[in-house]
Parts: sequence; structure tokens; C-alpha cells
Amino acid sequence: MSTKKVLLIGWNPESVDYSRYPGMNADMLRAALEGDLQKLNDIGYDAHMGYITSEAAAVKEVQDILSKNTFDIILIGAGVRKDDSCFLLFEKLVNVVHEYAVNAKICFNTGPTDNVEAVQRWDI
Repeated sequence: MSTKKVLLIGWNPESVDYSRYPGMNADMLRAALEGDLQKLNDIGYDAHMGYITSEAAAVKEVQDILSKNTFDIILIGAGVRKDDSCFLLFEKLVNVVHEYAVNAKICFNTGPTDNVEAVQRWDI
């Protein structure tokens, strides 16, 4: 069996408005994301982060990543999916993934620390 290549799409921790997330900061978010990324790699995935920096740039950033790489599983993070102010961006990103990675499974987490579980649900 070949190693599955995974892309985690989410906000660059430096781009998040933490006033909306009391008790969270860039260092904490980065540690959680990088910790889960490492867990995925440790259990045999070839996992990569695809940070987005702004709503205006996100579609192009993801298109660029997907045009240069093939992924088996792509996760769009809760920071985009669960934030009502990002609804249109989430919709755009789902369609970019659908267009550029037609064979990839798409999954979603509930926060920055359950990426492994989300990926494993679709590793079929």
C-alpha cells in the first residue's frame, strides 16, 4: 500500500483575528496544527499544511498548491468552515478542491486538534 498524501488547508496562524477566539493566540494555534501534522506523518501519512493568508488570496493560494501537487485526502479546517463570516470562502475552497483534486477525498475537522481523526475517517 502506498503512502497517502494529505493536505490540511487552514488559516496561517498569523492571519487570524484572535479577538474572536478568547484564550487562543498564534503560537497556540501553530503548535496545535503542527502537532497534528506531525502525528499524521508519524503514523504513515505524507501530510502537508496549506496555509491561507486572507480571503482575497485564499483561492489562488490553494489553486497554486493543488496545481503543483496531487493529494489523496484534503482537509478544510474549521477556522474556515465554522466561521459564518467565511461561508463564501469555504464554498469557494470546496469547489477549488473539487476542480483541482477530483480524485481526493475531502474531509473536515472540528478544530485544530482533531485532524488525525478527520483524515482517518476518509482513508478508505
